[in-house]
Formats: sequence, structure tokens, C-alpha cells
Amino acid sequence: MIAGLDSTQLFELVALLLVTGALAGFLAGIFGIGGGAVLVPVLYECFRLAGVPLDARMPLCIGTSLAIIIPTSIRSWQAHRKRGSVDIDILLKWALPVLIGVIVGSVIARYAPEKLFKYVFVGVAWSAAARLLLGKENWKLGDEMPKGFFMRVYGFFIGLLSTLMGIGGGLFSNLLMTFYGRPIHQAIGTSAGLAVLISIPGALGYIYAGWPAAMRHPDVAALQLPFAIGYISLIGTLLVMPTSLLTAPLGVKVAHLMSKRTLEKAFGCYLLIVSSRFVVSLLFGV
Repeated sequence: MIAGLDSTQLFELVALLLVTGALAGFLAGIFGIGGGAVLVPVLYECFRLAGVPLDARMPLCIGTSLAIIIPTSIRSWQAHRKRGSVDIDILLKWALPVLIGVIVGSVIARYAPEKLFKYVFVGVAWSAAARLLLGKENWKLGDEMPKGFFMRVYGFFIGLLSTLMGIGGGLFSNLLMTFYGRPIHQAIGTSAGLAVLISIPGALGYIYAGWPAAMRHPDVAALQLPFAIGYISLIGTLLVMPTSLLTAPLGVKVAHLMSKRTLEKAFGCYLLIVSSRFVVSLLFGV
């Protein structure tokens, strides 16, 4: 049993994780994200109920999210690739700088205070939501994706910020590609591939980052979250992963039935809703 939860609470916790997995997989298919933007806020509540100390809770959510979205992002990428909506050239250009960004983000995660992760999540999510909900067709950075140095800089920050948010990078690459005139469906498909590049090294990075925390909070690994490795909860991962894999292809089908503007509005509203949980936490410390 987890941290003194009775059987009813434990059942509710398990059911919540299973439903969360289904929703995360569905959104991964629709928006080309790994599902982390929905996983992180819900996992935060689950780990709060499990009694995880506040200073370990947020990075534990992010690390677990990155581990969960590995198979989800792979399945979503494969489905989008079959539909011809993945730009492989962009993925190849971003591969190395994204990896460097993930490594830097993992090192920051090892030493950063818990509030930093919340500030990053809220700041990025709200900025993206404003662009998606209020943006005009003429809001562009250019007609073609940049080359050389600027392309590498974009890749680095995608990897860095995604690692600090526990997401697969789709949030950033979607916005960047649409700012440069790429169709939303191509941006989503390419973002699904980017999530694969971020989630695997990101999860490994949070195992590295979490070892000092495991030493400070042995009760987290030994009692409240059995089978935790660093900042990754294996129980959370194993409960969420199966349903997310089942629903990811369904999300892809829905995405290709929706118009560009409908996708943008839906994504923007979704980001505002999920990030509001951390605003409450920052203001009231819960």
C-alpha cells in the first residue's frame, strides 16, 4: 500500500492513472506531443496523495512523464509517418542540438529548486496558448525554416525546455514550424518524431538527476513510491503506459479530421487549463 492510503483511495489512484494514460495517448496523437503536458499536472496530484515530499514531487512528475511518453511518442510518430506528415530533414538537423539541450536540462534538474520547474511549465504553456488563441495568419518569423546556427539554437532550447517541463518537444516545434509557414499537420507529425529524440535521453537524465534526492528521501523510494529509479516512478510508468499506447493512433485519426484553426484553438485552451494547476501551487504552496 502507498503511504497509508486505504483500499478505496488506492483504487481511485490506480483508476486515475489509467485514465490519464488514455488521455495522454489520445492527445499525443492529436497534437503531436508526447502527452507530458497532461501527464505532469495529473501525476503531481497523484504523488501529492502518495505523500511525496514537495521538493521531490515536481521533478518526479517530469521524469516519470518522460519515461511514459517514450512508447507513446514512438507509436504516434509511426502513425504520422505512414500518413506522410513527418519532415525527416528537420528531425536530422535538430537531433544533435536537441540532445545537447536534454543533457543540459538533466544537469539543471539535478540541482534546481522545485519551483523552477513550475515557472518554466507555466511560462511556456501560457506563451504558447496566447500564440495559438490570439495569433493571426500574418504572424510569421519567415517563409522558410532557418538554416545553420539559428536552426541549431532552436533545437538546443527545444531540448532544454522540454526536459524541464517533462514534455516531448511538440509544444515548441509545433509553434516554430507554424511560425515559419509550415502546415499544422506537418508540424504535428514532425513533433511526434522529435518527442522520440527527447523522451529517451530525457528519462535517462532524470534517473541521473534523481539519485541525490533518493538519498535525501529514502522513504520516497522505499515506501511511498516502490520501485522508483531516480526521478522516475516505475509504478506510475507501468500503469499509465498501456492505455496511452492504445489511444495514440486514435488521436492521429482525429487530428487529420480537424481543421488547422480548430486544432490551434483546442491546443491553446488545453494548455491554459493544465498549467493553471501550477499557478495555484506557486501562489498557495499546495
